[in-house]
Amino acid sequence: MATFLVTGATGLIGRHFTRLLLSRPDEDRVALVVRASSRAKLAALVDQWPHSDRVTLVTGDLGEPLLGVSEADREQLRGSVDHIVHLAALYDLTADDEASIKANVDGTQAVVDLAADLRAGCLHHVSSVAVAGDHEGVFTEEMFDAGQRLVTPYHRTKFEAEKIVREQDRVPWRVYRPAVVVGHSETGEMDKIDGPYYLFPAINRLAGLPDVLPIVGPDLGDTNIVPVDYVAKALLELVVKPGLDGHAFHLVNPEPQPVVSVYNAFARAAGAPTITVQLGEGISKRIVGLVKLTEHIPGVTIARDAVMERFGIPPVLLDTMAFPSVFSSAETRKALAGTVEVPRLEEYAPTLWRYWREHLDPFRARKHGPRGELDGRRVIITGASSGIGRATALKVAAAGGVPLLVARRQHELEEVRDEIVAAGGTASVYPADLTDEDSVHKAVDAMLAEHGRIDMLVNNAGRSIRRSIKLSYDRMHDYERAMAINYFGAVRLILAVLPHMSERKFGHIVNVSSIGVQGIAPRFSAYAASKAALDYFSRIAATETHGDGITFTTIHMPLVRTPMIRPTKIYDAFPTKSPEQAADMVMKALVERPKHIGTPAGQAIGLAYTLTPGLTDAVAYQGFRIFPDSTAAGGSGELKIGRGEKHLSRAAMALARLSRGFHW
Repeated sequence: MATFLVTGATGLIGRHFTRLLLSRPDEDRVALVVRASSRAKLAALVDQWPHSDRVTLVTGDLGEPLLGVSEADREQLRGSVDHIVHLAALYDLTADDEASIKANVDGTQAVVDLAADLRAGCLHHVSSVAVAGDHEGVFTEEMFDAGQRLVTPYHRTKFEAEKIVREQDRVPWRVYRPAVVVGHSETGEMDKIDGPYYLFPAINRLAGLPDVLPIVGPDLGDTNIVPVDYVAKALLELVVKPGLDGHAFHLVNPEPQPVVSVYNAFARAAGAPTITVQLGEGISKRIVGLVKLTEHIPGVTIARDAVMERFGIPPVLLDTMAFPSVFSSAETRKALAGTVEVPRLEEYAPTLWRYWREHLDPFRARKHGPRGELDGRRVIITGASSGIGRATALKVAAAGGVPLLVARRQHELEEVRDEIVAAGGTASVYPADLTDEDSVHKAVDAMLAEHGRIDMLVNNAGRSIRRSIKLSYDRMHDYERAMAINYFGAVRLILAVLPHMSERKFGHIVNVSSIGVQGIAPRFSAYAASKAALDYFSRIAATETHGDGITFTTIHMPLVRTPMIRPTKIYDAFPTKSPEQAADMVMKALVERPKHIGTPAGQAIGLAYTLTPGLTDAVAYQGFRIFPDSTAAGGSGELKIGRGEKHLSRAAMALARLSRGFHW
C-alpha cells in the first residue's frame, strides 16, 4: 500500500489518472490538492470513482507557498507520502507570461518545496514535449537544454518548471513529457477545445462537399498526438514502477504523424474531402515561406486573424501546429514493454469526432431539428398577446419552434398558449414589464431554468404615438414613454439574453422597426425616433457580436392593422397589412436571418430622402397637411390640425393608396 498526493485531479489527465489509481487492487491512500473554490466540484467527481473512501481532499492553491497546504494537513502527511504526482498546470498557448509563470513556474516551485517539507518518496512532474521548443531533429528523453528557442510563454514556462525539478536535490524526481493530448480513444471524452480540435469547425464546414477531385496540399510538417487514456495508463505504470528515479519519459506516439495525415483522419470521420496529393518538402517550404512573407503586407495579418477567429482558431496555432523535433521514446517503451501501447489515430479519430460534435462543437447550437430551421428553437416573442406577436407565435409553433410568450397581461398570454397547444404545439408564458429591469431578468432567468436555452428573440412589443409636434410642446412624456418601450425595453431584453447567446455561439435577434424610419413619418416623431434608436443600436451590436455567431434582422414594417393603430380612426380607410402578413415577414427574418427586411415603397422613400431630401420634405409636408391629428391626439385651446378625421378628402384617399403602408 502506498500514499499518493496528486495536484490537478480536476484536469483532463488528472481525472483519468486518479480514477485509474483508485482502481488498483492495492489499497492506496490518495490525497488530492484542490482549491477551496473547486472543492465541491472535485468531491462530486470523487463520488463517481471507485473506492472513493480512500480519497482525502486537501485544500491548497498553486499560487501560494507550499501550495497553501495548512500546517495541520502537512503534519498529518509528513513522512507518509510515497509519491507526489504534479499534474496541475496552465496549458494555454494564448496565455500571457504573467499567468503562465504563476501557474507553471511558481506553482512547480511550491510543489518542490512541499515535497521536501513532507519528505516525499518521489516527485513525479508532468512536463511537456513543449520543452523541446524549436529544436530540429531527434530530441531524446535524456535531452533537456539543447539551446532551443522557446516560442510561447507556455513553452518557456514548462521549460523553466522542469528545470526547477531537475536542479533541486531535496527529493527524488521523475519527469513525464506528454505530446499533444486529445480525448479518450474509447469514449472520445475531452474537456476543452485544444490542439487539433481548433481545426474541427473548419473541417466541419467542409463536410458534405464531394470528395471526387484530387486535393493537393503542402507538406505542413509532423505533429505528435496521443489519447488521454494512453497518457494516464502509461503515467500510472511509470509512477509505480521502481528504479526509474532521475529519468524523463516521452509519452508520445512512437512515430511522427504528418499534419496532413491527421487532417485526413478527422476529415474521413467528418465526411469532408481529404488531401490526396501532398507536395514535396522543397515546394512546401517555399509555399510556407511565401505565406509568411505576406504577413509583412499591411492588413494581411488582420484579415488572416479575422478569418481564423471566425472559426475559433488562435493565430499562434500556425506556429505551433507542427513539431520540428522528432521525439524518441525508447526509454518509455522499454519501461512499458508488455503493458501499454499507443493506439493508432486512424482507429479512434471517429470516436473523437463524434464526441466533439455532440459536446464541444462551439457552433452546435446552430443545428436545427429535422422539421426545419425553427424546429426546436426557443424563440422569445414580446407583445405576444395580440397582433403581430400573437400571429408570429402561432406560426413559430406550427414550424416546430417553442415560442416564449412575453407581454404584461398573463391571462391574454395564456389564451395564446392554449391556442398553440390545441393546435399540437408547445409554448410557455412569461408575463413581464419591459420597462422594469428586475421583471425582465426574472423572466429571462425563468426561461433558462425551464428551457435551458434561448435561440432567438423577436422584439415586437411597442408603443405608437401619433401626434404632431405642435401638439406635443407640453408632452415630453410622450417621447419618454415611446423610448421606454420601443428602445429601452428592447435593449434591456437584448442585454439580458446576449451573454447566454454569446456563450453558445449562436443567437438571432429580430427587431420590428417601422417604415417611418426609412424616410418620412409626420406626426410620428416620438415613435419613429425610438425605432431609429433601436435600429442603430442593433447595427453596432451586430458588429461587436459577429464573432459570437449572433445576428440581427431589422424589419421596417409598414402599417399593420393591429390594436396599436385603433385610436387613429382615419386608418380605418387606409390600406394596411394584416397581422398574419406581418408575421410572415417576421418568419422570414427568423428562418433566413437577413440583415434587413422591408418593402419596395420603404426602400424607395429612403432613396428619395437620400437623393432629394428637400423635395421629400415638401411632399411629406403635403401629407402632413392632408391627414389630420386624431381626436385621441387631443390638443389645447382652439389648436386643431387638419379638417376632420372620419371623412378623408379625395386627395387624402389617393395619397393613402399611393403611399401604401406609410405612417401619416
